[in-house]
Amino acid sequence: MSGFVESVMGELPRRETKLKQVIVFFGVLLLCSLILALDPVWAMTVETAPIEALRQYLQEDPKHRPPLSEKHFARQPLTKAEAESAAELLWNYHREQIIAERKKMIDDRVLTIRLGLGTLKLRMAFDYTIYGKPVDGMRSLYISLHGGGATSPEVNDQQWENQKKLYQPDEGIYLAPRAPTNDYDLWHKPSIDLLLDYLIESLIVLENVNPNRVYLMGYSAGGGGSWKLAPRMADRFAAVATMAGHPDTAEPYGLRNIGFTIHMGGKDTAYNRNRLAEEWKHWLKEFQDADPDGYKHWVQIYPELGHWMNREDKSALPWMAQFTRDPFPARVVWKQDNVPHRRFYWLKVSGPDAQRVGAMVIASYVGQEIRIEHCDARSLQIRLHDRMIDLDQPVRIVSDEEVLFEGIVPRTIEAIATSLEERKDPESLCYAEVSLKF
Repeated sequence: MSGFVESVMGELPRRETKLKQVIVFFGVLLLCSLILALDPVWAMTVETAPIEALRQYLQEDPKHRPPLSEKHFARQPLTKAEAESAAELLWNYHREQIIAERKKMIDDRVLTIRLGLGTLKLRMAFDYTIYGKPVDGMRSLYISLHGGGATSPEVNDQQWENQKKLYQPDEGIYLAPRAPTNDYDLWHKPSIDLLLDYLIESLIVLENVNPNRVYLMGYSAGGGGSWKLAPRMADRFAAVATMAGHPDTAEPYGLRNIGFTIHMGGKDTAYNRNRLAEEWKHWLKEFQDADPDGYKHWVQIYPELGHWMNREDKSALPWMAQFTRDPFPARVVWKQDNVPHRRFYWLKVSGPDAQRVGAMVIASYVGQEIRIEHCDARSLQIRLHDRMIDLDQPVRIVSDEEVLFEGIVPRTIEAIATSLEERKDPESLCYAEVSLKF
């Protein structure tokens, strides 16, 4: 009997402990139920709170909401899945804006861009034809620049009409813009960079253009234009072709990560075009020999042909079609032209010293390390994406033997939004950034 009593008395503390555990469990369950009933948003996991806040922010009236940079949720660290969700939300928001603001311009085949808050406008007419079937629902884009230059509007109009029919890709949109001016440098002006950016952004949305399959080409003055534009806008293109053109002051440095092809008549002696094409053939080979992973090129000289190449140069199109842009190449070589840019691939600079003609930045990454090989800028921003580096692991940035940064770089909504505001390209947006001072 005494043994039975002792056994029962020994069970009591254990039963009391179990009873307390049951009470605590049901108490927590009741509390969670009350939270869900009173505030479903609060009840979300911490990880999804920034995404829900972004969703609500984007539904507010843009005229009355504060800048995104002022919102705390925009600076909260994100998981990779959250960054992907934020990128999708922000891209869809920009997409709807582009449809609302630009569809009529694309339908009318005339771009008009207002610069800043002033009355100055940029205007460019264009025409395009669609060939073949889209690949995975997306189309390639070939932008083809006409010849002419410092001549009458009627002559340039005739050159534009000729350019509309000059080439036919197997697949894609073949688009011929009309130069906004009738000057000798009709395709070299700073406004051309802005207009081509705007055009590409618009067609990514309105014609399902693949941002990684955009190509630039041109003939005569248009060939000079594509030659000049290629190094300074290389991060927009997969490949560039120049036909019967003149390089003017262009240099090959920025061409590292695209395909670049030159087609020239061997007897095209005006302005030393044939001789310059031969010089560039050797120059590009030197660049590729020094950097075998870059500077893919093809220079074709037609010995018996002059300025008109009897359409032999159409071979440039299937050659270009081999290339697909890599928005995050492992090495970037950026040299400023006389039309400076603030962003090039995953690099951004600010300040007059960084945007002067000839200023150069060279950077590369392997594994979790980014190496600044050369930098003429005092301020440099490194834009990051998980396709480059594992952002859940520490990142190390070095220059020579100096460690400039080491640590985790958080993914944020602010970084994603900033990169999309600068360039409405869903393939080149970034999740995180590091600012460096030199």
